[in-house]
Order: sequence, then C-alpha cells, then structure tokens
Amino acid sequence: MRSLDSRDSFVGTNGTNATIPDGGMPPAAVALSRPSTPTVLERRVQKILRMADSGTFTIRDLALEFHLSPSYLQRLFKHQTGVCMGEWLNEQRLRRAAHLLENSYLSVKEIAHNVGYGHASSFIRAFERRFTQAPARYRKQGNYTKC
Repeated sequence: MRSLDSRDSFVGTNGTNATIPDGGMPPAAVALSRPSTPTVLERRVQKILRMADSGTFTIRDLALEFHLSPSYLQRLFKHQTGVCMGEWLNEQRLRRAAHLLENSYLSVKEIAHNVGYGHASSFIRAFERRFTQAPARYRKQGNYTKC
C-alpha cells in the first residue's frame, strides 16, 4: 500500500535517481528522495491540531497555511488520525461553545460567532445534534455534559 506522500523516484547513494524495480520495493542501498516517514507527517498533523485548538480555522485556512490543497490536507489528517477533519473541527467548535455556555454570560449568538459559525441558527442545529438540547437550555440546566 502506498503512503499518501510516496514517490516513485528515489535518490541512490551516489546521488542519482533510481526507479522502483518491478517488485515495487526500492533497492536495498536506496534512500527516499523526500522523507515520507510517519514522524514528518505526524508533525504537520500535530501542528494542525494545535492551531485548531488555539483558534477558529476552516479546512481552507489550514490548507493555505500548510500550502496544501484542502482535499489533500483532509486525506492526510484522516490517514494520521482516523477521523474526518471536518467532523473533528466541528466537534472542537462545539466543545468550545459548551465551555463558553458554562463559563460566560455571552449570548448564544455571540458564542456562535466566537466559535466560527456564521449564523446562530446553524450553530443551534449543530449544538442540538451534539448535545441533544438547545444551547440556552444547556446553559439553564446547569447539568453540563462532559465534553
């Protein structure tokens, strides 16, 4: 199985390009021309995770930051984490929203905007799907779901 960042061309020990033989494996004395080890990919994904935790980013914002296409970024993220990036970002937004509902006096509309929703109605629908109650009721009950 090919990795997401694999290449067909390799650099041999003498600095010349070598190709993969028919068996699909590079010759023994050949190194990859560009590191595609999981640790390199994991560092990018770790940075994505840190950035998404520290602010409100869209997939497009993150793709621009890492000079990747949005579709490649999503494949990379799913490959490394096993989770769809869009679902993960939405979960992070909703967790931040729940925290703000518990610990602030901001209105639902202000919280929706702070966590990255353009419309309060979209936020309320997403929040209800995740927490099975409206944000205002969640705040009133004081019986907060652990995130």
